[in-house]
Amino acid sequence: MIFVLPAFFISCGENDKKVVREDSGQMQLIENLKKQVKDNPDSAGLRMKLINSFDSLKMYKEAIEQTDSLIKRDSLNNGLWFAKGQLQEDKGDTLEAIQSYHTAVNIYPSVEAQMSLANLLAETRNSNALIICRNVIAMGLGRETNAGCNFIAGVYYARTGNKQQALQFFDKAINDNYTLTEAYMEKGFIYYESKDYDRALHTFETALTVNKAYPDAYYWKAKCHEITGNKTEALINYKRSLGLDKQLKEATEAIKRLE
Repeated sequence: MIFVLPAFFISCGENDKKVVREDSGQMQLIENLKKQVKDNPDSAGLRMKLINSFDSLKMYKEAIEQTDSLIKRDSLNNGLWFAKGQLQEDKGDTLEAIQSYHTAVNIYPSVEAQMSLANLLAETRNSNALIICRNVIAMGLGRETNAGCNFIAGVYYARTGNKQQALQFFDKAINDNYTLTEAYMEKGFIYYESKDYDRALHTFETALTVNKAYPDAYYWKAKCHEITGNKTEALINYKRSLGLDKQLKEATEAIKRLE
């Protein structure tokens, strides 16, 4: 990091110092695990620990390489393919993640793998997401699973521009699981894009009654206030969102714009 300067350490808070210490400790753990894996190349347990350590530091390329080494030895292990799909998804490789989830489902159609696959298919406007969701719901696994499936269906319709269908499925998801914050957010996005700012604001506020520490809800609440001319409330909520998520660059830019 280019910030390893005395001025940085003086200006950073205890939380920042804690993160630096934790990352340093994690890197040391990785080096130790790499040595152990080299000495014990057949140990799947050690390799999984190394994969998890890479994942925790967002070193997805290295984690995927280690997962591939396990898959070479056990290519019909659906759990390994699912884990690879998760890493690829976190890395932003959507198409590769879809392929890995497909392989996992073909080996053994676990509900978790099916829903992960359906979610990415919905995001990429692939109607096969709806087929998977209908099949999972037919299994009768309960309201929480149904909520997840209806949410995914809502995402598909939202991404393909069918706003009314999307809203209906998001409402179904909320009826089955009222704590599904993402469903409120997706509804809010639709209202915001439709320039129905009052309804969008109400929806984001409802999301905050479910989860008061949800930074994106404060951010979008602020956007509603800003676009309707209430800059004071907008600034307050942009700052709240940034306080909960320091990585929200859009909030930082909005605060600079309004102050």
